[in-house]
Amino acid sequence: MTTTASIETLSDTAKALVAPGKGILAADESTGTIKRRFDSIGVESTETNRRDYREMLFRTSGASEFISGVILYDETIRQHSDDGASLVKVLTDAGMMPGIKVDMGAKDLAGSPGETVTEGLDGLRERLAEYVELGARFTKWRAVIAIGPHMPTPYCLDVNAHALARFAALSQEAGLVPMVEPEVLMDGDHDIDRCYYASEAALTEMFRQLRVQNVALDCILLKTNMVLSGASADVRADASEVARQTVACLKSAVPATVPGIVFLSGGQADDEATTNLDAINRYAQREGAPWELSFSYGRGLQGAPLRTWAGNNANREEVQRVFHRRARVTAAARQGRYTPSMEAG
Repeated sequence: MTTTASIETLSDTAKALVAPGKGILAADESTGTIKRRFDSIGVESTETNRRDYREMLFRTSGASEFISGVILYDETIRQHSDDGASLVKVLTDAGMMPGIKVDMGAKDLAGSPGETVTEGLDGLRERLAEYVELGARFTKWRAVIAIGPHMPTPYCLDVNAHALARFAALSQEAGLVPMVEPEVLMDGDHDIDRCYYASEAALTEMFRQLRVQNVALDCILLKTNMVLSGASADVRADASEVARQTVACLKSAVPATVPGIVFLSGGQADDEATTNLDAINRYAQREGAPWELSFSYGRGLQGAPLRTWAGNNANREEVQRVFHRRARVTAAARQGRYTPSMEAG
């Protein structure tokens, strides 16, 4: 169990990560995932290229006005820039908190074809202690929930919620704020109602497990999907319906003591992720919501900068300009103040 003093520190950290007008950059792509992103722009995924690209984003002047923290991958939290500074120091000097993805990825769930369970609990206590030494302030664990015929099953929801709660308890024990992420995928042709019920079920089971395992709910962050139609649905719900169903789902399943909810972009295009985030915040402000509603975007912040970089470090200034704009407009959406004209700024 954490001490009273550490609980207060964790609570302060959690609140700072979802401070008004700010959100989180997800730069925790696994080696395989970032290789696919680099392949899309014809760039070899070497350790140096991965470092150079991420460091460009981290050193963007003024980024901390909109970005409170950055989720790192195991490789990245250990890397140093050419001037010898660790990337952790680069972030902290810029006013952004370093976090770390600690799960080992989703694996096939035995006895339930088509579903997965996230692994990585073995040795986690020791890994967390090392990440504290490396400068991490918060952690992240992602569970993957698919929608399909007879899915998600109660079995899948149970095992993933149990793992998320164990991860969260160990993180708080180590003095780190856990970001729990049960992601209901948008892959498929399901309608928005199917996503609502799957998301509500996943969140309800996870919070039951968090309580069972004595996790302090005021010292966590929830990272979750928006309630969306499937990517290949014949008719996809518009932003106003996404906002209504997302806020209703959260009110049904998420305790008010949780300080903040950060949405993942989850495969949405930049404009869709921004428009939906804006609509959710506008709706939540009208209806009343007890949490800060922010963002933890990977592709939603990085898609345009990645294409601008294209493996050429000479494009550094333009990459940073594009990233700064994406951070600025996303932060505006996080406050319900986004307008399309901001994209031209």
